[in-house]
Amino acid sequence: MMRDAQGNAVSGGTPESVERLDQAIRAFTIGHGDALALLDAAADISPGMPMALIAKAWLLAFPIDPKLAVMAGDLAERARMLLMNPRERSLLGALDLLLAGERRACVTALDAHLLDHPRDLLTHCIGLYTDTLLGRAYRINARAARAAPFWSPGTPGCAAFRAIRGFGLEESGDYAQAEDESHAAIALEPHLYFAHHTVAHCLEMTGRPDAGVAWTRERAQFWASAESGGQSHLWWHMTLFHVELDQFGDALDLYDGPLVRTVRPLGFSVCDPAALLWRLDTLGCDVGRRWHDLLPRWEDHADGRGIVFTDMHAAMTELRSGNEALAEARLSTMRQTAAGIGEAAAIYREVGVPLVEALIAFHCEAYDDCVALLFPIRAEIWRIGGSHAQRDIVDWTLTAAALRAGRRALALGLAYERLAARPESLVNRRFQRAAEQIAA
Repeated sequence: MMRDAQGNAVSGGTPESVERLDQAIRAFTIGHGDALALLDAAADISPGMPMALIAKAWLLAFPIDPKLAVMAGDLAERARMLLMNPRERSLLGALDLLLAGERRACVTALDAHLLDHPRDLLTHCIGLYTDTLLGRAYRINARAARAAPFWSPGTPGCAAFRAIRGFGLEESGDYAQAEDESHAAIALEPHLYFAHHTVAHCLEMTGRPDAGVAWTRERAQFWASAESGGQSHLWWHMTLFHVELDQFGDALDLYDGPLVRTVRPLGFSVCDPAALLWRLDTLGCDVGRRWHDLLPRWEDHADGRGIVFTDMHAAMTELRSGNEALAEARLSTMRQTAAGIGEAAAIYREVGVPLVEALIAFHCEAYDDCVALLFPIRAEIWRIGGSHAQRDIVDWTLTAAALRAGRRALALGLAYERLAARPESLVNRRFQRAAEQIAA
């Protein structure tokens, strides 16, 4: 039986098709190259190789995008007709759970899989994304720690594995070690998207926006080439650094240029421009017709049934583009999802519905209502998915609502909380000054 670059068994392959599979997994895990095209090439060479189909299905399934999920399901069914080894059956079983909406059970299956196959690089990367969708990215660190003894500097893909561990360290709050691990990974593989991404997160979470602008700019040649699939998200991080420095014009220049140009047709990708515009809107920055131009990009990518994180950003776009009826229709679908059973229903019921109700209240200038809806669910926001930096938009909105509602104690407390983490943020200073001006 053939084996991939990390020594995992591959059924039905030839040296040429397994080489394409290795190239695809490398492209996916470093974020540089066309992994889907390489997987198609592998499948064309060896139609009986299930890993080409399973890997492509995973790449389409993990974003929880309604349109792509159908394609992933079709690929899974094709793979099911082929002869598979235990590793391949295990990966397909975990994929079935994800497509069925059982995301926590899926991650549990991936954890068990990696105990038996600790050098399965594709699964480590899939686990990273899936736990991030669940808001549990801190678990990545533990998963990587279990597998680390099985990796050595000479193992193909070791740099990508270290980058994955680095992100887990960052989401666990170990920013210094996360930066060290990410820089070490970049030294081995300069194009590593996730290592660059982790350093940007560390600079964001520790409140170093000047260093963030410098870092992303000086490294752009490695993460912003035509072959870099995730570059739009790093452009978004760069816009956040500019916002924290009160450089709104610079943020909008990046929005109009590389950010919008590189956004992919995925719900999670379209969230980035919406998240930037919402922040700028709350700060009184005129964003012109950008909301209207963004709205068509949401078509078929957030349906009120899949993941609250994307529905939240889609609702922002609908509201601020003046399409309130679309946001109300979305909320109605979310309420239907919430009334059902299963994992998604509970998240929509307990977090998603009140969150979008709060956004609608904010848009309608019912700021007291927004505060009343958001404040009780702060501790549960992790359940919507995304990273700490991405979910910060909820506390940002709560702070802005408290200020506009004249809630001095809450607004001041939130501003102090934000400043404790990011003392160099001019936006947080702005929040503090505005709160202090509210009559006691």
